[in-house]
Formats: sequence, C-alpha cells, structure tokens
Amino acid sequence: MLNADEPTTTPMAASSTAHKKKKASSSSASYRNVPVATRGITDKKLKGKLKYSERIVRQAQENAAKVNDWLLPETAGSLEAEGLEETWRYKQSDILAAAPTGVKHKVFDMSLPELGPYRLDYSRSGRFAILGGRKGHLAMFDCERLKVACEVQVRETVRDVQFLHNETMFAAAQREHVYIYDKRGIELHRLTEHTNVNVLDFLPYHHVLCSVGKSGILRYQDTSTGRVVASHKTKKGECNVMRQNPYNAVMCLGHGDGQLTMWTPNLTSPVVKMLCHYGPVRAVAVDGSGRYMATSGADKTVKVWDIRMYRPLHAYNTPAPVSWMDISQKSLLATGYTRRVQVWKDALEVKATSPYLNHEIQAGTLHDLAFRPYEDVLGIGHRGGVASMLVPGAGEPNYDSFVANPYQTVKQRQETEVHQLLNKLQPEMIVLDPETIGHVVKEPAEVQKQRQIEAEIANRARKKGQQDKADKKTKMKGKNKPTRRQRKKQQNIIEERKPKIKASMRDEQRESRERKKQELAKVEETVPRALHRFYK
Repeated sequence: MLNADEPTTTPMAASSTAHKKKKASSSSASYRNVPVATRGITDKKLKGKLKYSERIVRQAQENAAKVNDWLLPETAGSLEAEGLEETWRYKQSDILAAAPTGVKHKVFDMSLPELGPYRLDYSRSGRFAILGGRKGHLAMFDCERLKVACEVQVRETVRDVQFLHNETMFAAAQREHVYIYDKRGIELHRLTEHTNVNVLDFLPYHHVLCSVGKSGILRYQDTSTGRVVASHKTKKGECNVMRQNPYNAVMCLGHGDGQLTMWTPNLTSPVVKMLCHYGPVRAVAVDGSGRYMATSGADKTVKVWDIRMYRPLHAYNTPAPVSWMDISQKSLLATGYTRRVQVWKDALEVKATSPYLNHEIQAGTLHDLAFRPYEDVLGIGHRGGVASMLVPGAGEPNYDSFVANPYQTVKQRQETEVHQLLNKLQPEMIVLDPETIGHVVKEPAEVQKQRQIEAEIANRARKKGQQDKADKKTKMKGKNKPTRRQRKKQQNIIEERKPKIKASMRDEQRESRERKKQELAKVEETVPRALHRFYK
C-alpha cells in the first residue's frame, strides 16, 4: 500500500486531543518542570511574589506552546512501504495518484528538444526557476502559478544560469562572458572579467558571484559594489565542477586529477586539498549543515565525506559515472547519470542499502539536477527540456519569512533587500571555520612564558640604563630647579646688555658736559660770573 505524506498540505486546525498532547509535551520539556512549593512559607509578602512569578512562568510556557503550534505546524512527510514492498519500485504515476490535489500541478514536463540541453536553478524561496538552454534560450517562470515571467533568446551558447540575491536578477554564463539580466529579460551588465565560464554560484550572505571555467581561474565578484574581490589560479586546467559549502561559504572545486580543493577569497592557495577519486571528479554536493559532502568520479563511485575530519565515511558503486548530484534541505541525496535519477534517503550518516526513489527520463540524457527549496520537488534538466518529480520528505516544511518568503509582496521584497545589504558579510570574513571569528586566539603556554622572560630581561636592562645615567649626573640639591634655571637665563640676558647700556650712558654724560662748556664760552666776558646762569 502506498502512503505519501505531503508536508505542504496540512489541515488548518488540529484536534483537541493532539493539541493537549503537544501542550503537555511542550510543558514537560520546559527547563522548569517542578514549581516552587509555597505552602510552608510564612512570610506573606515573599509567598505572594513567588506565586506571581510562578503564574508568569506558567503563562509563558503556555504561550510558547501555542506559538510552536501556530508557527511550526508542519512536519516533513515521507514515502512508506508496507510489507515486502520497496519505495524505489514506486513510479511517479503511483505517487501522483496518492498525492493531494494541490501538489499535482508541481509536477510538469516541458518538451524543448530543439534548444536543449538545459541547466536550471531555483530562487532562495523556491518560488521562481530559471532555465538556460545550451542554444541560447533563457526563461524564468513562476513555479506556483506556472506562468512565464520572462523569456529571451541570446543567440549564443549558454553554459550555466544562476539566480542572484533574489528573483529580480539572474546571471548567465554565455559563450565568452557572464551577463546579468533582470526579471524582464533585459541585459543589465556584462562581466568582462569572467571569460569562458562553465559553472556559476552565488554566496547570498556576502553578495558575491563566483565563476570558474576553461582557464581554471576562480573569480569572486561583489554584485553590490561591482568590484572583483579575488581571482585565484587553480593551476589544474579546465574546471567543470564547483559547489559552495552553505555553512562557511567555502568553494569546493573538482578537478581532472581526482583532487578536490577548497578555496576562500583571502588566500591565493587552497585551504584544503583532498584526493577523492582515481579519476576526474564529476560532481560535488554539500549538505546545509556543512558536515557531509558527497563526491562522484569517473571511477563509478559516489563517496560520502565527513568534512569535519576530511575522511570518507562510505562509498556507493554505480553502473555509470554520476555526473550530477544535489542534497536537499532534509539531507536527501539525488544522483543522476545517463537517463536515470536516484534519490537516497538517510545515506549520509550511515550507508543505505537501497535507493529511496528511482526515476528514468524518456526525453533525453540528464544534464542537471536541483531540489526546489521548501518543496518536495526535484527539478531535472535534460537534453529534451525540463521536468520535475515528487520526492516526499525532501523540502523543509516550515520556511522562515526573514530568510526566504515565497509569498512576499513587493514592499516586503524591497525591505528584505535593504536588510540584506545592511547585514551583508564582507568576503574577507570567509574562513574554513566560521566559529573562529570573534574569538581571541590564545598563544601556547611555552610562547607566553618565553615572551614574559624576554619582557623581564628588557625591563631590567632599561632600569639599569636609567640608573647609570642618574648616577653620572651631578646632584646639586635643588639648584637645578626649572624656576632657577629660567631666572638664570634671564639674568644672563640682563648681564650681557649691562656694559652696552653703561657705555651709552657715559657717552651721553660726556656729550652733555661738552655742550655746556661750549655754551658758557659764548657768554661775554664783561658779564659777571654770577650772572652766567641766566644765559642759556
């Protein structure tokens, strides 16, 4: 018997019994299980305060339980088989027959054989999808209304497409350069620094567009300021595999020699080098928590790695090399090769014995895979067009409207853009371990002890030098005070001017005496000497 639960369709109200059970479980899980006993307290004032605080705590617990019931009502669905049945034997027609009516329109198959193969990408909210055909066809459509938002023919090769911070802009890696278009299909920018690009990716919290291609150069470009943040030469030839780690925004690149390198814009060399396969790396996928990574190579193996310890956990053998992979929000792994798509459940932490779902494409060979955020849908790009399939339990059932809101209005979208720019992280903050940001790096005890010894030696040498200098100086017991030195300076100035002043005074006196003698000589001799003073 087939039992498919869809996480997006839940009744508006739950039964009273279920509500009571949730309320009891939420109250029992609270950090205050035992109330304060007030029966033996004789102080009336203290007893009243304790009763009031207990009442406040009880009300807070009830409100928290109600908030969880209203804000987190959904639970992830799953596909369950009974008896000897296996879920991987179910076809999409069987799942659609058991699925609710509101889910059936999410499964579609667009036949576009003349313009393929197609690459696709979903917006962060999962509301819009962008399609890029190899022969120049670009189209964006609303996945809820199944309405085409824009469609343009660029008349040159399109290798990859990528949404930017929201659905208003998207980037396309064309024949020579990367172009940025708006939601109406109008060309906004041409990024001439990005040449011969094969793969695109976007860091939403840093507003940085990343690209790598035939030249093997990894480029980071800030879409908010337009400047090229970094440009690193991988020195490993052409690169067709690139995927970001959502946990720390480190870019993971797969190369033809079987190595996987991890890059940050701060360092010109890779922070991590891993030999993953004995052949070219074909695909890479990293889960949202940043703990597990899946890689596939030309040696027909899919390996699951623990990124925290950089060691393989387990491996899966495939009939053909897996060329496309993606991990959903609920850690479901989708792999694709030739015409077959396989979805694995609980295959990261432990090794799964059989796939969760199997699906075969009839129109053409597979060319891209992408899970739709907040929905149980897997988008498939192939040579004959674009299709989708239902994967119960793949998407996160409860979305955060502050991160991605599929039903936001124009005003809400504008406010979200402003908040994103205000909360934007600088590319220099991308590190392998983001928890180290803001922490004080402590030096080893040996280094600290050596620094203390060197500081003590330097202090002793400085004190000895000061003491020797003080001993050489002649102590005059107060005769070298600043006021006395200033007075002596003034006295020296006055003493230097004294001889000149005295000499000028003597000259003036001598001149006055001679002048008087000359005046007296002019007086007539007949005039008595006693009257000479009246002649002036």
